[in-house]
Amino acid sequence: MAAYRAALGSRLIAGYALGSLAHGGFSPLVSDVDLGLILEDPVRANDRMTIRRAARSVRAGASALDERLSVFWGSPATLRGERRGGRFPPLDRLDLLDYGRLLTGTDMRSVVARPSPTELLVAGAEFALGYLGGATRLPDRLKRRARLRPPDDDVLTEIRTPARLVSRGPRRVTKIVLFPVRFLFTAETGQVGTNTLAARHYLATPDAPATALVAAALAWRVDPPADDEAAALLGRELIPLYVHYVDDHIARLRAVDHHRLADRFQRWRACLLA
Repeated sequence: MAAYRAALGSRLIAGYALGSLAHGGFSPLVSDVDLGLILEDPVRANDRMTIRRAARSVRAGASALDERLSVFWGSPATLRGERRGGRFPPLDRLDLLDYGRLLTGTDMRSVVARPSPTELLVAGAEFALGYLGGATRLPDRLKRRARLRPPDDDVLTEIRTPARLVSRGPRRVTKIVLFPVRFLFTAETGQVGTNTLAARHYLATPDAPATALVAAALAWRVDPPADDEAAALLGRELIPLYVHYVDDHIARLRAVDHHRLADRFQRWRACLLA
């Protein structure tokens, strides 16, 4: 946080730990380091670059955790939804409201607008399409929002080729398995999909597929398995897990009249099963 205080000075009203740093379950092996910043209004044109430069300086540190830094930021007006600007998607805004742990400054969560269930559903679906599959068919604005990897990091190929996915290490594997579980949890409950809460909820769901994989992935966040064991389980259960998630969201998106997004999920389903 010191790097952001130095870069932003008095304009930094508050800084928060988010994600597993705030709500628990942090794993040095696989977890990201998520920070939230609230700046004075109005948002300035150079704020984005100032924050990016500070983030680059932190990521240049020797620690592996420094490289996993993600920074979300906005101002009271943008977090109330009165103005555009910043970077605080609905899912992360919900995390700030429910779990944000104040690290510096004055707690400003009372000004943050709580995202609606539809906002959470749509934001999660857009992120999933960009990060997990179907990215080449997304508009550029959604590709930027999802912070897409280069083409050789095609997640769809990894999902369909377990050995390749396992070769990327436990951090990658657990994200690919647990992201859809977390999105399912948030879509159903309107709550932040922490890994533990989401996995427990999923495992208690009658007739849910891939329960052995979900339980294993939660354990792999702390104790990675042998590669052969992980690849075999992924080969049996990862695609059924994704098809279950995609089918759930197709129905949810159509129910709130987001038919184009649902159509993209339908195309994603076809790619998974091709």
